[in-house]
Amino acid sequence: MFGVRRAAERREERRKGRGVKFVVDAQLPRRLATSLRTLGHDAVHSLDLPNANRTSDSEIARLAVTDDRIVISKDRDFVDSFVLRRCPKKLLWVTTGNIHNDALLKLVAANLPAITAAFTDASFVELGPSSLVIHE
Repeated sequence: MFGVRRAAERREERRKGRGVKFVVDAQLPRRLATSLRTLGHDAVHSLDLPNANRTSDSEIARLAVTDDRIVISKDRDFVDSFVLRRCPKKLLWVTTGNIHNDALLKLVAANLPAITAAFTDASFVELGPSSLVIHE
């Protein structure tokens, strides 16, 4: 029951415009976190953490769990950790390959409503160059 209530509370917060909390991994540009904040979300980049881009994946995952953040990463290691240990609890895996930062920011912004809606019920979402896959 507690998990159901928390999910309902998070949906209500998003509906009220409080946004979603993200942590952006080192392979992605700091501008992505800035863009997410501009769009009304709470986002930090690994560069903003005490160990900057030397922050380990496990530290990022712990931060995500502690602060109820969605990890955004291109790193396959996060996928493996999610599948094996469900850590982090929520993951947005970016599978665009090499893409210009401006194109990445446009892609995320264009898909952000669908991404945030997907995380209402899902825990693992994959953003590709032309698709959004919600994993069960």
